[in-house]
Amino acid sequence: MVDFFQVTLYGVLRGLAKTYLELSFYSVDSTKKADPKAQALKAAKAVKSGASTIKKKAKKIRTTVTFHRPKTLKKDRNPKYPRISAPPRNKLDQYQILKYPLTTESAMKKIEDNNTLVFIVDIRADKKKIKDAVKKMYDIQTKKVNTLIRPDGTKKAYVRLTPDYDALDVANKIGII
Repeated sequence: MVDFFQVTLYGVLRGLAKTYLELSFYSVDSTKKADPKAQALKAAKAVKSGASTIKKKAKKIRTTVTFHRPKTLKKDRNPKYPRISAPPRNKLDQYQILKYPLTTESAMKKIEDNNTLVFIVDIRADKKKIKDAVKKMYDIQTKKVNTLIRPDGTKKAYVRLTPDYDALDVANKIGII
């Protein structure tokens, strides 16, 4: 049996007429062929419209080997009704923070000598909250607050007043002395 490629090669080289075998493989309809001028115009139109000038999109360079899904839209909560009936009440207000002033001898000495008031305060109160509570309760400015936790588990606060306030007068107003 003769190979197809050999048959076509021999036919071209010798100038022989195409055989039936070649025609069955290469059946070209001559009516569909357009004239060269029309083809050229079509190509020119495509170039002008930019069909052939469209560049391929550059491929994104991956910098990590792990694939993560893209971050999607996250909307804020928009509840239909409130889940809690009332806002939580502030458990540490000025009345809760300052429990009572100390009236021991050492506390009195602090009032007289160092312009300092001594209070027993809530264990959860910090210096800033103690300072704000003293300002709200007694309308006095504090210079600084020192705190310590006593062995019985309560917190003691030494509230140093500014020089324009006298601790003795404030103590009289409060009712310590």
